[in-house]
Amino acid sequence: MEFPPSLAAPLAVVPIPVVEAAVRLMFRSLLKRHPALFERLGEHKGKRYGFRPVDLPLVFLVEPARPAVSVMRKPADVAADAVVEGPLFLLLALLEGRSDADALFFSRALTVTGDMEAMLALRNALDGCEIDLPRDLGASAGALAPLVSRAAEAIRRRALAGENAAWN
Repeated sequence: MEFPPSLAAPLAVVPIPVVEAAVRLMFRSLLKRHPALFERLGEHKGKRYGFRPVDLPLVFLVEPARPAVSVMRKPADVAADAVVEGPLFLLLALLEGRSDADALFFSRALTVTGDMEAMLALRNALDGCEIDLPRDLGASAGALAPLVSRAAEAIRRRALAGENAAWN
């Protein structure tokens, strides 16, 4: 399922520092709950990983060695060792280990370019982390944790339901 265009459109005008601040907050929260994630990359920890959601006007660059995440507007060409491109919800499902990366790659739902060995190392590192975005994001929301977790779970459920799920 693609991210709703009506929700993606505002991201084309929201200042990058605002988007980046929100993304970095989520990134730090995720690393706090899964501190060994990047250590599992071994020799590939120094690589730069690009993520290009086809349904957002944004590109994300993750640098595990620092650890850092940057956000750019499309059509930015990220200087990354490995890049994966696909619908946002599919990329997030991969992050959580809810989708078969090999099947998605061979069905062409995802496009991977660059250092395939580095991308495979990242996939293997993610597979062993048991990331659960609603739980993990909720844990960092303080008093709003139940609300954040429920909202994120509803979004994930709707996104994974497929093309027939209505967003309005």
